[in-house]
Amino acid sequence: MRSLRAVAALTLAGTLTAGCTLFSAGDQEESGPVTVTIATHESWSVPQQVLDAFRDQTGIRINVHKEGDAGELTNKLVLTKDDPIADVAFGVDSTFASRALAEGVFEPYTSPEGDRGPQRYSIDPQNRLSAVDVGDVCVNIDTEWFAERELAEPTSLDDLTDSRYRDLLVVENAATSSPGLAFLLGTIASYGEDGWQDYWSKLKDNGVLVVSGWTEAYTQEFSGSSGQGDRPIVVSYASSPAAELGDDGQPRTKALLDTCYRQVEYAGVLAGGSQTSEAGKVVDFLLSQQFQSTVAENMFVYPARAGVALPAHWERVAPQPEEPATLPGERVESGREEWIKQWRALVEN
Repeated sequence: MRSLRAVAALTLAGTLTAGCTLFSAGDQEESGPVTVTIATHESWSVPQQVLDAFRDQTGIRINVHKEGDAGELTNKLVLTKDDPIADVAFGVDSTFASRALAEGVFEPYTSPEGDRGPQRYSIDPQNRLSAVDVGDVCVNIDTEWFAERELAEPTSLDDLTDSRYRDLLVVENAATSSPGLAFLLGTIASYGEDGWQDYWSKLKDNGVLVVSGWTEAYTQEFSGSSGQGDRPIVVSYASSPAAELGDDGQPRTKALLDTCYRQVEYAGVLAGGSQTSEAGKVVDFLLSQQFQSTVAENMFVYPARAGVALPAHWERVAPQPEEPATLPGERVESGREEWIKQWRALVEN
């Protein structure tokens, strides 16, 4: 995931130390708890008291390694599979999961919490990955920008090629960014393998701006968040408007729900890790009601577990799309590298 997230999520994540962070009770000497290391992305954000409670309940301390976004995380896990950097990984998403599975990064583990909803997003008959959260990648717009100029808001992918929206769209690089790749896959799902390149040619002719990742696109080029950018259309998440509430309680942005591609984030036990038994318990924790109830407000994505309450205003400002685009995992695995190669040749020339 994510991966992205909304600015508020980044702010919360920024309070945690980048790289290796040890969650523990003060500076007490370690004597009893077992330490399980989890490799994850930069958007990982969990209240300290939740981690402390897990440690007190199980005797397991969670040591966190952050490894960039979902794409960087997956690449690192593949490159280090013979000498894993952690015991558990969280944040490999559905655009990259097939690569990790094909490379044998994870070992089978069936969580007893998996039948509480995460199984809806199962992608592996060996149960090497368990779904933790869902973050639909959608086009977002700065509604105030359009209102001030009395310009009709775009509503579809087709609209983005309309000359009325020339030089207004910023997207992430599909070769280096998880939401960028999800957006590319969404266009392939929508226009087919015979039509997506023609669509991107039209986007290019209409002045689409491609930047390296979500942070640059959303916080520097997009006008609707920090207000620093001059482009009112950006690829972000269906949940991003929940982080853009004004003093009146109304969001300044809106996700276009007919443009979304479903992105699911997974966790799994790393093959060859040193704490196999305890690693499974950490996966159980990530799927538990206790952890899942923190996902929306801290990482701005939807929990995979069924029946977890969302913040009250999410239904109004950050509803999930009813029919997001998807592609089969095996099709993503077989086509991903060639699609990225074709996409780069198209947009970079």
